[in-house]
Amino acid sequence: MATAYQNLSEYDFNSVPDGSEVTVGIVVAEWNKHITEKLLEGACNTLEKHGVKAENIYVKRVPGSFELTFGAKRMAETKEVDAVIVLGCVVRGDTPHFDYVCSGVTQGITELNLMYDIPFIFGLLTTDTMQQSEDRAGGKYGNKGDEAAVTALKMVNFSA
Repeated sequence: MATAYQNLSEYDFNSVPDGSEVTVGIVVAEWNKHITEKLLEGACNTLEKHGVKAENIYVKRVPGSFELTFGAKRMAETKEVDAVIVLGCVVRGDTPHFDYVCSGVTQGITELNLMYDIPFIFGLLTTDTMQQSEDRAGGKYGNKGDEAAVTALKMVNFSA
């Protein structure tokens, strides 16, 4: 969502639907915690700015990004949520592990969107460097957590 040319965390506030009746689940990877906690903070703050009550935001943590899909599935099965946001950060290393994790999570979230009647929002940073992650977790390119929250509210409204 965020690119070198545009900060999508800057948006028209009035274009986002009211969230006062919305319940959101957020599943956050603990890996690269210094990044994922900033994503979580951005998502929660944005949801609350748009009317979602703090008690209607359920947060669960999973060890790493690969576990996000399972965590999101369990969130949908055990909580009455209108949307599930997944937040994680995978930084490319020297092995193909990056490709497998990113592909697996992407495919898993796509499958969840097809299986369930609620939106699952992809908030996984897939970057080449840690600096790129920092730039997208409250840095010069905004906060992907903010963007995921806005997307969740728009998709809940789309589904209504």
